[in-house]
Amino acid sequence: MSISAQQVKELRTKTGIGFMDCKQALEETGGDMEKAIEYLRKKGLATAAKKAGRATKQGLVTSYIHGNGKIGVLLEINCETDFVARTRDFQELAKDIAMQIAASKPLYVSREDVPAECIEKEKEIVRAQIGDTKKPEEILMKIIEGKLEKGFYAKVCLLDQPFIKDDTKTVKSLITDKIAQLGENITISRFARYELGELAE
Repeated sequence: MSISAQQVKELRTKTGIGFMDCKQALEETGGDMEKAIEYLRKKGLATAAKKAGRATKQGLVTSYIHGNGKIGVLLEINCETDFVARTRDFQELAKDIAMQIAASKPLYVSREDVPAECIEKEKEIVRAQIGDTKKPEEILMKIIEGKLEKGFYAKVCLLDQPFIKDDTKTVKSLITDKIAQLGENITISRFARYELGELAE
């Protein structure tokens, strides 16, 4: 099937991905735009995985103030080069993540940052909520882990939270998509969230 330059241009506009990759995606999917986008997303996940170990020493520190100065966020987000750090796409990603932090109040960047004692305490709480059960310990632990996945981690870990602008994806998958688009590894180093009056409480 012959793919027109107009089709490739449309796919590039929708995804921000290079000409040859867009052309290949359309050829692989018979010119179906939606399937081509899905194809690129799947390919992007593989690309992002390859880039995950690369050093991210550039980036920016951004701030976001919400609610007439009642909530403020400082965020350090990193990439590999100063060139990507200055792009609109990277800066929009930084702003979206700062807004996410303001709205969703995460406590940690990732689940690896959660202290072991916090996880153990949460497991005890979930076990108490389940109550007495005759289930084997192995099954019980799977239930507890499942509840931690859906409840605890998605609440306190930024990367596990549903993205506020599209809850079909997590913040982690949002970043993965952007890695595939920009061609560089992207990481979040740290953030601080301030809410007026929280210390007085």
